[in-house]
Amino acid sequence: MSWVDVLFEPFQFEFMLRAYGATVLAAVVCALLSCWLVLIGWSLMGDAVSHAVLPGVVLAYFFGAPFAIGALVFGLLAVALIGLIRDTSRVKEDAAIGIVFTTLFALGLVLVSVIPSQTDLGHIIFGNILGVSDADLLQIAILAVIAMAVLLIKRRDLTLYAFDPAHAFAIGLRPRLLGALLLGVLALTSVVALQVIGVVLVVAMLIIPGATAYLLTDRFGRMLWIAPLLGALAAVVGITLSYYLDAASGALVVLTQGAIFAVVYLFSPTQGVVPRLVSRVRRPVSAAR
Repeated sequence: MSWVDVLFEPFQFEFMLRAYGATVLAAVVCALLSCWLVLIGWSLMGDAVSHAVLPGVVLAYFFGAPFAIGALVFGLLAVALIGLIRDTSRVKEDAAIGIVFTTLFALGLVLVSVIPSQTDLGHIIFGNILGVSDADLLQIAILAVIAMAVLLIKRRDLTLYAFDPAHAFAIGLRPRLLGALLLGVLALTSVVALQVIGVVLVVAMLIIPGATAYLLTDRFGRMLWIAPLLGALAAVVGITLSYYLDAASGALVVLTQGAIFAVVYLFSPTQGVVPRLVSRVRRPVSAAR
């Protein structure tokens, strides 16, 4: 068997093809959204929503409803509760986020432990990439397309909101409505990703690609291309490594994203640590001459 046969061996199995498809879809939509989350500074909000959907998923399984509906309801509930606590008390937003997402996540863990189910609900916590069915893949594809369509159609308004909410309001846009729309897409995107890598690691896919792209370019339009490409690359590499190493698929996808970020952080031409250190060393030498 040649090295080419070994390299393409995972693509011979249907369950691996479904895993590649689901993970790439989830990675692309998460990476696209992560550009706005990084720009606005909503990393904690992404963490909150991605964890808060757990009880909704468990309850949806219990009542026989599509888990996407339960997750979306609890994602929006988490956003509403965070806003309520922030606006009606002295508690600041970061504390409100911590209170809401930890409480709802704990509620989800309790429900997982007490609700009988023929489905292993632990997969929602840690992901089940290799167990994705055709129906799951179809659901992920539909939700991903909806989320990406909303982001791309409203990208100009959302970008203006991210850079300057006051200017957005001055030209007739409604910043609160745009913020609510972005949070709704965040809840929907969390639903897309949680089945692939689980609730625990969703936040990584929602932050790392955007942060990596942010170090590679100063133009937001380019970020919207770079982040999804990096997310898709990490998805393919991570799933392939999990096949050969017989290791956790979701964790390897996130680990690959982290490795890409580390390389960019160190060697990015304009923002990398190493190029900046080299330029600082060269300046005194040039001045001495």
